[in-house]
Amino acid sequence: MTLSVPQALQAFAPGLPLAVAFSGGADSTALLHACVQRWPGQVRAVHVHHGLQAAADGFVTHCQNQCDAWRVPLVVVHVRAQHAPGQSPEDAARIARYSALTQALTSHPLLTGVRDLALAQHADDQVETLLLALSRGAGLPGLASMPGRWTRDGVHWHRPFLQVAGHALRERLVAQGVPWIEDPSNQDARYTRNRIRAQVLPAIDAAFSGWRDTFARSASHCAAAQEALTELAEIDLQQTGLPPRIAALQALSPARRVNLLRHWLRTVHHTSPSTAQLDALIPQILACTTRGHQLHLKVGAGFVQRLGEALDWQPQP
Repeated sequence: MTLSVPQALQAFAPGLPLAVAFSGGADSTALLHACVQRWPGQVRAVHVHHGLQAAADGFVTHCQNQCDAWRVPLVVVHVRAQHAPGQSPEDAARIARYSALTQALTSHPLLTGVRDLALAQHADDQVETLLLALSRGAGLPGLASMPGRWTRDGVHWHRPFLQVAGHALRERLVAQGVPWIEDPSNQDARYTRNRIRAQVLPAIDAAFSGWRDTFARSASHCAAAQEALTELAEIDLQQTGLPPRIAALQALSPARRVNLLRHWLRTVHHTSPSTAQLDALIPQILACTTRGHQLHLKVGAGFVQRLGEALDWQPQP
């Protein structure tokens, strides 16, 4: 069910003091303003300077002026968000941003004692993420889209606006006379997410009523199904051993075998195999019926190989 900003904030119970990722755009401005109103004196802001466009210094100035007006301490962190070959600029910026936010919360003196951080993604962002996952042929982890809460590296992350429509945030800012800045890159049609926002979502809005709720419900179903698959993979991993024994893998059903391999590679080796790589790996695992059968295949960011009676994975040199 789509919520209003007050309803979403009522359900939001972070640890205090709280940090808010603050870009200066409408969404993060609405989040920071709402949190300052609810927890005065308990909120900090963190701005990530990506250094990717000339306007970035102006963003910092705007954020500093806004935080001064609200008496909110502001921490500015600089990142290099250049993308590697084969990596999208959006992914590079996202990875750099989350890394910078984590480092700020664990090391900056103005954020001492802060372990909770709020992000401003909303219901429209959730739908965009789901559509992106569908366009890439993603499995359940991708279709589950963005979680509302999670913990990583000692930081508790929150997305309190995932059930709030994007337009509701802007309407609230206008009604309260709160300014924000528009990032020029949000209009750049080279980015897939921007094309979804400008072209696809208006068409969905015209064709389906309540689409934010129904799409979010589908993402939630995918998240629940993925959680069950993760639990099953943990059970199977206990049976196959770590690293997984080849004979035990051969005894699993095809679906459980693939599920276990994805889980093992993701959780133990922090790499994600493609479907094509797993399609090539499975026949080789099934063919390992003699001691002399060797196995060495590119999987994820490294190679799966045979190590005696078990599988091994090594990063690419």
